[in-house]
Amino acid sequence: MSAHPDWLTVSRGDAPLVVSLPHTGTEIPDAYARGLVSPWLARKDADWWIDRLYDFAPDLGATVIRTAISRTVIDVNRDPSGVSLYPGQATTELCPTTTFDGEPLYQPGAEPTADEIAERRARFFDPYHAALRAEIERLRAQHDSIVVYDCHSIRSVIPRLFDGTLPHFNIGTNGGASCAPSLSEAIESICVESGLSHVLNGRFKGGYITRSLGRPAEGVHAVQMELACRGYMHEPLGPVPEGEWPSAYDAAYAAPMRATLTRILQTCLAFDPSKA
Repeated sequence: MSAHPDWLTVSRGDAPLVVSLPHTGTEIPDAYARGLVSPWLARKDADWWIDRLYDFAPDLGATVIRTAISRTVIDVNRDPSGVSLYPGQATTELCPTTTFDGEPLYQPGAEPTADEIAERRARFFDPYHAALRAEIERLRAQHDSIVVYDCHSIRSVIPRLFDGTLPHFNIGTNGGASCAPSLSEAIESICVESGLSHVLNGRFKGGYITRSLGRPAEGVHAVQMELACRGYMHEPLGPVPEGEWPSAYDAAYAAPMRATLTRILQTCLAFDPSKA
């Protein structure tokens, strides 16, 4: 297999689990930085420290796929056709032009053109999804079924996107279509035992990765986990001014949620739909 571009990391394991990290990247190549309002604003909505929170996954034998490219350049968890994943609700585009809070990312008139979006898709989006499909195919040749686990996080309070305070664990299975019910039920049980709040298919039902890859009838079960940032980092609830976000990673503070996530990934590894 040909080498991956330097921004795309594929850490191969042989267990029946693919862990996807689509939004932890913060790299914005110079060619894509022109016209941005500020570097901080362009990185504000990254899934901060999620790669560190899940850095135990390779030790479990999981395959981990990560892009280092910022979601502001292109969001590999959006439908490339431009169709909204959440019709009627606020969201961001394939190449976002605003932050989650609605702040413009670009100076007026500097937003990416259709041709520029197509170039970004070919350079960054398509290789990420090709890597996902290749690893799924490789592991399905070894196992009767596998789990694709898509890792995310978001600030707990963003009025533009949702009311109130987000639950700690937001499990998305595209309304039950992307994985067997027994898997989501097992994950839910672990969340309950953690003592933290959770919801299944609430505000975040799974993005393009979960929806496009989850094919339970073909042995591919996909789950998105959207974590509220306060569960693993010192998060100031509400607006976050420059200089105060992101807060530093605190391993001791993150440890309880990390322990729960370890149990969840172990459950994904042990999942056998034939025994459900």
